[in-house]
Amino acid sequence: MHGAGRELGPGPYAPGDIDEAEAAVHAALDSGITTFDHADIYRHGKAEAVFGEVLARTPGLRERITLQTKCGIRLGDADRPGIYDLRGESITRRVEESLTRLRTDVIDVLLLHRPDPLADVDATAAALTSLYRQGLVRSFGVSNMGAAQIAHLQARLDVPLVANQLEMSLHSRDWVEAGVLLNTPGSAGNGFPFGTLEHCRDHGIRLQAWAHWRRAVSPASSRHRPNGPQRSCWTSWPGARARRPSRSCCGG
Repeated sequence: MHGAGRELGPGPYAPGDIDEAEAAVHAALDSGITTFDHADIYRHGKAEAVFGEVLARTPGLRERITLQTKCGIRLGDADRPGIYDLRGESITRRVEESLTRLRTDVIDVLLLHRPDPLADVDATAAALTSLYRQGLVRSFGVSNMGAAQIAHLQARLDVPLVANQLEMSLHSRDWVEAGVLLNTPGSAGNGFPFGTLEHCRDHGIRLQAWAHWRRAVSPASSRHRPNGPQRSCWTSWPGARARRPSRSCCGG
């Protein structure tokens, strides 16, 4: 989640945990958290469903929050492996399912969860444009994408992408070290696309961090980088609507 103050990712809730979920939501609101980050795959849709129950039993809550969710990953089962899926028809179907589970008529921010190099990007963009024109989604972003992938999609969209959700922590520092350690021995094995941070900054794309608590470790205990700095990296995520600084702790 993101909001006026801080962000909080999805909790491990099941449909029977509505009371606990409601208490957690109100505790978040009391702490200044107003944006809630979800994904259609979190607990196989149960996280969205339980949050929808909380919205249904709390009059006025929907108007107080920014609701963010993600699509683009199809989980595997006994008959088929999981895949990344940004086909246009799949995006439309997943958003409709999320709207039903969340018991709302509009998603404030929809993130594409992972890149899908096999998808037709024109069809992907057309699906997003249709959802926007129907009033089902207010704004869009991406997750786990580099600068070239973002630009490739944005070139086909009339509405700006507002967010990029990346894994960022003291342990996972490639997002910043890709630039800091450029052309040094310490850059070996750094797989983060160079220029992503600069691209996001230049185009007003806010950064969200996922897993920055779950995997955070002290610089001394993280992997040794003899040729580069060991830093505590915090990111700023001004809300897609509120545009105010916050700390990020999203789902990924």
